[in-house]
Amino acid sequence: MRRFSGILLCVFLSLTVWAQERKIAGTVLDPDRATVPRATVRLLKPDGAEVERTLTDSLGRFEFNHSCSRECRIEVRITGFQTQTQPADQKVIVLGLAPVQEKVVVTATRTETPIEQIGAGVTVITGEQIEQQQQLLAADVLRQVPGLTVIRSGGLGTFTSVFSRGGESDYNKILLDGIPLNEPGGRFEFGSLAADDLDRIEIVRGPQSALFGSDAMASVIQLFSRRGEPEGARPHVALDFDAGKFRTLHGGADLNGAIHGFDYDLSYDRLNTDNEIPNSDFRDSTGAANFGFNLGQHTQLRWISRGDSTFAGTPGQIVFQPADLDAFFRKADGYTGFSITNQTTSLWDQRVTYTFARSRQRSLDPDLASAFLSDTRRHHLDYQSNLRMGTPDQRWGQHLFTFAFDWDREKGLLNDFFDPAIRAKRDNFGGTFQYQAAFGRVFLTNGVRVDDNGSFGRTVIPRSSIAYLLRQASGVLGVTKLKFNFGLGIKEPDFTESFSPSPFFLGNPNLRPERARSFDFGIEQRLWNNRARLEVNWFDNRFKNLIEFIATSPTTGSFTNIDSTKAQGAELIVETAPLKGFKFTAGYTYLNAEITKSEKPTDPLVGVGKGLLRRPRHSGSAGIVWDWRRLTLSSHAEYVGRRADSDFDFQNPPLTSEGSYTNWHLAWSVRVTKNFSYVGTVDNLLDQKYTEALGFPALRISYRTGARFNF
Repeated sequence: MRRFSGILLCVFLSLTVWAQERKIAGTVLDPDRATVPRATVRLLKPDGAEVERTLTDSLGRFEFNHSCSRECRIEVRITGFQTQTQPADQKVIVLGLAPVQEKVVVTATRTETPIEQIGAGVTVITGEQIEQQQQLLAADVLRQVPGLTVIRSGGLGTFTSVFSRGGESDYNKILLDGIPLNEPGGRFEFGSLAADDLDRIEIVRGPQSALFGSDAMASVIQLFSRRGEPEGARPHVALDFDAGKFRTLHGGADLNGAIHGFDYDLSYDRLNTDNEIPNSDFRDSTGAANFGFNLGQHTQLRWISRGDSTFAGTPGQIVFQPADLDAFFRKADGYTGFSITNQTTSLWDQRVTYTFARSRQRSLDPDLASAFLSDTRRHHLDYQSNLRMGTPDQRWGQHLFTFAFDWDREKGLLNDFFDPAIRAKRDNFGGTFQYQAAFGRVFLTNGVRVDDNGSFGRTVIPRSSIAYLLRQASGVLGVTKLKFNFGLGIKEPDFTESFSPSPFFLGNPNLRPERARSFDFGIEQRLWNNRARLEVNWFDNRFKNLIEFIATSPTTGSFTNIDSTKAQGAELIVETAPLKGFKFTAGYTYLNAEITKSEKPTDPLVGVGKGLLRRPRHSGSAGIVWDWRRLTLSSHAEYVGRRADSDFDFQNPPLTSEGSYTNWHLAWSVRVTKNFSYVGTVDNLLDQKYTEALGFPALRISYRTGARFNF
């Protein structure tokens, strides 16, 4: 009997110890109840000693291997959020936002990662910022991103190029929710891309071909469409309408919501404007849909679709000649994507994605007997698997392995009046391996991609970066982050360069890929209890094997890899929120970009040592957002310095540069009632007369006013 009583006592004591010394697990959320991945979570003894450290997974969950007494506490820390310390039995921990917030991004690593753990230069433009600025087109939102230069050839809807850190305009990989949007060869026309239905934009500067293959030579710009949010049983409806100068009419509608694991968002946007000069009218319609469905707790299906139809008059370089009154450009784009995401275990998740993109473009100029048609299509299939191991303590660290495989089929038809049609098809395969490691304050990201391209064959592209939190603290001097990034980039030839049968510009099937090599490093410093952030970056980019047209006779020619360029510079970024509801941002870019090898080494425009076209040495922006009671005021000014450009033989002697300019944008919103707001914008507030591209005058002062309804 005594033995039996002793056994019962031992069992009772064991159960008591198990109740007091138990494993700890929970979930970390932000104020909107969205999960926070890769936040640092520490298990602390009552005296503050650390028992164990880990990172939250992609669903914001954490679990400790060690047990702890009921008096233990959990500390959650991530830059841009307020540090939380709560009892160990707390299952859900909600983090408050810091005055200068930090973001979690996907594009930099293909996995959800806080910016503080990334070595590359990253900028996130939130949906709130897009709404505050009230810009109609996405390209105008990008103007404030350090390192980017946006050049538009006239008014709204005209040809628009984006240059990143001295790269060419077709060196940016453009994605919409993972759907590749570039035409074969890298070109993407930003002129008609609407901003209204976007939830956020992520920009990763520097070569990212190790993650995304061809075209990611100088940056990746990923657009994310809105998703339905469960704000109650009823769906949310938003309507907006505004009108203004140059007979501008703009309207949009959005319906979104969520119910029983199903979320949805449907939107439509329409813009009409005559712009300022004859035959420069612009008409654009955009429709988008985003549906998600949860199959249990671990699997989600998502379908995304977007269509864009555009008409734009093309009057030409009216600074040098009368407006062309019958030339125009039409474009119809369609994108769709379907994905299945599965959290197979707490340490392993997978995703399969299929996307399709088509762009049909037609330009007509009867005076020049020119009619050009481009019809390109891309099928894209992608599989990605992420495996997490370990914990981020100083000894072993936490490790995330990413395996990704993708296939692209590119097809196209290019045709005009005088030359035989180009019909082309290309299959590309790629495999990416990426290894991420967290050792206390050190975060490493190394990756390599093997790309097998239908035009130039197989190539290997590496990438490596490191982020080191030199200081983790609050107060006047807060978190200090050092970062370094190295990467290579590739870009395939376009269909004309590879497949053209015309003797006037004969395609070369033996072209090599254009290549980029980049180093960049920087420092980020948080100040005054996360009320300010200062970032300084330096970069060195080298581009080689640039494809150039070489004339073999007065009427014939072909393409070859011959040119090389370089771009070195620095970026300065300042963010501060000194008062509640008030934010100030500023950025400056210094860029030294020039030609290092040329087919015409002594040419005054494209010779060795000459500056790269339309890439200014000095540029910058500054802006404020003031949210006071019922008023939200957004004001941003952009400065672009002198840059090399060309009049393309209109003048004698030829013009080879363009002067600096400043554009000041102002937007406001007054919340009259809970459901109604009065909104308005003014562009080119100082009524400056300037051209972004030589010969194409920008719009003078313009305005729009209207209303926004939310139900």
